[in-house]
Amino acid sequence: MNSLCRRCGLLLRPVAARINVSPKATVPSKIQWRAYFSFRSSPMGFRIRGSKISCQSIFPSSRHQFSSFSSPLKSGTGVIRWYLRKLDTYPFITKSISSSLIYVAADLTSQMITLPSPGSFDLIRTTRMAAYGLLILGPSQHLWFNFMSTISPRQDYLSTFKKIFLGQAVYGPTLTSIFFSYNASLQGESGSEIGARLQRDLLPTLLNGLLFWPVCDFLTYKFVPVHLQPLTNSSFAYIWTIYLTYMANLKGVDMN
Repeated sequence: MNSLCRRCGLLLRPVAARINVSPKATVPSKIQWRAYFSFRSSPMGFRIRGSKISCQSIFPSSRHQFSSFSSPLKSGTGVIRWYLRKLDTYPFITKSISSSLIYVAADLTSQMITLPSPGSFDLIRTTRMAAYGLLILGPSQHLWFNFMSTISPRQDYLSTFKKIFLGQAVYGPTLTSIFFSYNASLQGESGSEIGARLQRDLLPTLLNGLLFWPVCDFLTYKFVPVHLQPLTNSSFAYIWTIYLTYMANLKGVDMN
């Protein structure tokens, strides 16, 4: 047993020398060294179960230094971490709520620009926009971007341009038509009035969108992960929705 202890001392001496602690020195209270030996069936078989060293006494300013840098980072990324967790756990509802909030902000901004007085907000109109983002845009974005990543999972230039083309040829016109029809129907317009509105406003809106959406789609499909693409698309849609809500709330076509 004495021979075993001497061997252990020889094994641990280089480690003690590394941290500048001599065998005869008094170990400070903040330095904790724990070595546990558990003997197996053979008397000569042993293993070190664990060791713990606190470096606060060796580097007394390290804790303060790291905490000063990490606290702003933690506070700044807390909301992002929370959102990413929700996006991973509840992707469908998280994307829907995000789209709804962005549409509410866009509609309020649009009303601030177009209404004569800032105090005369049309809250019913804002509620319509919130419901559209929650029930139509958010779910459709979730399904569309997942579908695009399934049929074309790569992010090279050719795949990106294919997705842009499909978005401008299929997704964009479909969602814009639904948006105009949804908003007009809730305003009490008849089927013929909705058809006349689409005939008047749909094509100019899509043509104007060609100056805006291809660049946004390129950035989204090329550089953004699939699970964040709906949020990115909705963020770009904030600017577009200001214009879109303005167009959707124009007076209906005079059928007389």
